[in-house]
Amino acid sequence: MDDRDVSQNPRGSFRKFLEHLSGAGKAIGVLTSGGDAQGMNAAVRAVVRMGIYVGAKVYFIYEGYQGMVDGGSNIVEADWESVSSILQVGGTIIGSARCKDFRSREGRLKAAYNLIQLGITNLCVIGGDGSLTGANIFRKEWSGLLEQLAQDGKIDKEEVQKHSYLNVVGMVGSIDNDFCGTDMTIGTDSALHRIIEVVDAIMTTAQSHQRTFVLEVMGRHCGYLALVSALACGADWVFLPESPPEEGWQESMCVKLSENRARKKRLNIIIVAEGAIDTQNKPITSEQIKELVVTQLGYDTRVTILGHVQRGGTPSAFDRILASRMGVEAVVALLQATPETPACVVSLSGNQAVRLPLMECVQMTQDVQKAMDERRFKDAVKLRGRNFESNLNTYKRLAIKLPDSQIPKSNCNVAVVNVGAPAAGMNAAVRAAVRVGIADGHRMFAVYDGFEGFARGQIREIGWSDVGGWTGQGGSILGTKRTLPGKFLQDIAAQMRAHGINALLVIGGFEAYLGLLELSAARERHEEFCVPMVMVPATVSNNVPGSDFSIGADTALNTITDTCDRIKQSASGTKRRVFIIETMGGYCGYLANMGGLAAGADAAYIFEEPFDIRDLQSNVEHLTEKMKTTIQRGLVLRNESCSVNYTTDFIYQLYSEEGRGVFDCRKNVLGHMQQGGAPSPFDRNFGTKLSARAMQWVTAKLKEPQGAGKRFVADDSVCVLGISKRNLVFQPVAELKKETDFEHRIPKEQWWLKLRPLMKILAKYKASLELSDTGQLEHLQHRGPEELAAI
Repeated sequence: MDDRDVSQNPRGSFRKFLEHLSGAGKAIGVLTSGGDAQGMNAAVRAVVRMGIYVGAKVYFIYEGYQGMVDGGSNIVEADWESVSSILQVGGTIIGSARCKDFRSREGRLKAAYNLIQLGITNLCVIGGDGSLTGANIFRKEWSGLLEQLAQDGKIDKEEVQKHSYLNVVGMVGSIDNDFCGTDMTIGTDSALHRIIEVVDAIMTTAQSHQRTFVLEVMGRHCGYLALVSALACGADWVFLPESPPEEGWQESMCVKLSENRARKKRLNIIIVAEGAIDTQNKPITSEQIKELVVTQLGYDTRVTILGHVQRGGTPSAFDRILASRMGVEAVVALLQATPETPACVVSLSGNQAVRLPLMECVQMTQDVQKAMDERRFKDAVKLRGRNFESNLNTYKRLAIKLPDSQIPKSNCNVAVVNVGAPAAGMNAAVRAAVRVGIADGHRMFAVYDGFEGFARGQIREIGWSDVGGWTGQGGSILGTKRTLPGKFLQDIAAQMRAHGINALLVIGGFEAYLGLLELSAARERHEEFCVPMVMVPATVSNNVPGSDFSIGADTALNTITDTCDRIKQSASGTKRRVFIIETMGGYCGYLANMGGLAAGADAAYIFEEPFDIRDLQSNVEHLTEKMKTTIQRGLVLRNESCSVNYTTDFIYQLYSEEGRGVFDCRKNVLGHMQQGGAPSPFDRNFGTKLSARAMQWVTAKLKEPQGAGKRFVADDSVCVLGISKRNLVFQPVAELKKETDFEHRIPKEQWWLKLRPLMKILAKYKASLELSDTGQLEHLQHRGPEELAAI
C-alpha cells in the first residue's frame, strides 16, 4: 500500500510513471455541460485527483461553457479535498448550463481569454454530443482566437506562442446512452436503476388489481433506456424511436395483451420512450396507448411518466467505476496529446477503456438521427451499435411467442440447472434460456435443487408462461446447491436417460465450473454425458475462469457501495472515525477492490496482493495524516479470505490501538446481504443476454451432423460462456483448466487487478499505473451482429 509496493512491481516504478506522464507546469480545466447525469461527480473527482497526482494544476469551470465565457469566480483551482465526499452525490457539483454565448465566435473569444489568464490549455469536457462538438470547434479555432486576442492587445505574442494549441478530451455523460462509439455512457446505468425501482414497485400494485401500466421513460432520440428496461422487467411491449412498430401495430399489441391475460398474467407493462414514433415519423404518446387499450380491451390502464426522477439519485456502482476509470484515462490522454492529436473521447468497449476520435463518434451519432429522419430504421438500429442491436433482437425473441404450430420441432430436450450459491440475476438467465429454447423448438426441462435434485429426479418440463415475471426476482427460484455431481454420476446419468436430455445448460459459480469438469471427465463411463453442455457464470464472487464478469456480482457491488455510503454518512456527525468493512468473495478480491473504487475507500485488502504488518502500519499512518485535513473519516475494505492471520478483528484492533487519540474505529461484516435483494438492471440484462446466447450455441450444436442422437465427445462441446475483454466467447472447460488456481478457486489472471492502482491513486497513495492499454487512438468500426456486445 505504501511506496514499497511500487518498487516491488516489476512492471515499473512511480518515478518512471511520472517521467512518462509529468503534468508539471500544465493546467487542466474540467467542466460538465448539457444535461446532468449521475456519475459526473465521480468523473470530476478522478480528473482532479489524477491531475494533481501527476503534478498538474486542475481548475473547476463552474456552470459549463457559460462559466468559461463569464470567467472570474467561475474558474477556480481545485485541490484534493475539494472533491472529497462527492462520489455518492448525483448531478454535478460544478454545475451545468446550456450556453448560447459559446455558440458565437465572440463568446469563444472571451472563453479563450479567460483560459489563457490561468494558462489552461487542456480541457476535459464531460457532456453529450453537443457539448463535445462545441469543444472541438473551440479547439480548431484556438490559434485564430489567440491571434485575435493579440491583435486586440489583450495578450502578448509570447503568450500566443506559449499556449499555441488546446488539447481536448471528452467523456460522455448522458443518461440516454445516445452516443455512438461507447457501450455505456456515464449515467445510463443509474437511470436504469431508477426506472427498474419504479417498475418493480408498480408491478406489485398492478398485480393486485389486474392493471395495465404504460410507463414513459426518457429518450427523446434514443430508445436505449426503454429497450433495456423492457428487457429487464419482461415488458409486454416497447416503443422506440429507432425501431417503430409495423403498420397495424394497434391490433397486434391488443392481441398480445389479451393473450397474456388469457395465460393468467395479472398485469401488463408497456414501456414507451418519450421520442417514440411510428413508421411515418409521427409521435406515439403514452396517452394514445392508454386510450387504445381502454377502448379496445376495456382494461384498467394507468400512465406513469417518470421524467426527471431518472436523472436523480445516487450513482450506481457501475457508473462510479466507469466514471473513475474514464477520468483517469482522460488525464493520461491529455498529457500524452501533441498538437497533431485530434480531440478524442474516452469510451467503454466491453470492459476496456478506449480512445476514439471525437468527431468520428459525433458524426455517427448524427448519422443515426439522419437515418431516423429519412425513415431508414434498420440502418438506425445498426448505427446505434452491436449493443443496441443485440438487445433489440433478444427482446423480440423473449417477448413474442409464435403459435406452437409455427415452431418447427427439434425433438431435443434441454435441461437447465442452477448450481452453487444463489446470485441475483439467475432467474432472468433461466427465463431467457427457457424462452429461447422453446422458440428454437426444444422441450425445456427445469432441474430443481442443483445436481442433488438432478440425481433425485426433481425434473419437470417448463413452459413459456411458467417463467413470466422471473427477471426481477432475487435468489434462485429453481433452488440451488453447492453439491458437486461426482458422487451422483450414476443417478444423474439415469435421469438424463429417463428424460431424454440432449443438452445441458448450467447457471452458477465455481461449483458449476467444477461440476462441468466432472461430467465431462465421466463421458467415457456414461455416454449420457456426451451431449453439448454450456455454463453461464453466476456468482457474486466473480471468480469463474473464462469470464471477466459473472451474473450477480454487480448487484452485490451495489449492496456494498450503498452500505458504505450509509456508513460514511453515519460518521458525518462524529468526527475522526475509520470503518473496517468485510466483504464476501472467498479468495477473490473483486468485490473488495471494486467496492473500494466505487465507495472511495482508503485501502482494500485482497488475497491477490499479499500484505504484511508494515503495510497495515503504513495505512494507519496514512489515515492519521488524513485526519489532519478536513476529511475526517476513513474507509477500509477487507476481502473475507485475504489473509489467515490478518483477520477483520485483528485489523480492527490494530487500527483502534494505533489510532488511539487520533481516530476511533468501527467494523462491519456485510455477510449474506450481498447475495440477496432484487437483481440490478445490469445483472438482469446481462443474465438475459448471456443465457439467450448460450441457448443459441446449444441449438447450433444440436444441428451439427453428429447432433441428431449421436455422441458429442470433443472438448468444444463443454464450454463456459463469458466476457473476455470486448466480446462474448465460448471457451472449452478443458482449456480453462490451465488458467485456474483450483486451490483458491480463482482464475490465475484477473483483468480487474489492472484497476487496483486507480483506487490507490484516488486515495492518495503512490502506485505504478500500467500504460499498456492506453495511448493509441482507435477508429470507430462497425462490428458484425455475431460479435455480440459484451455488456
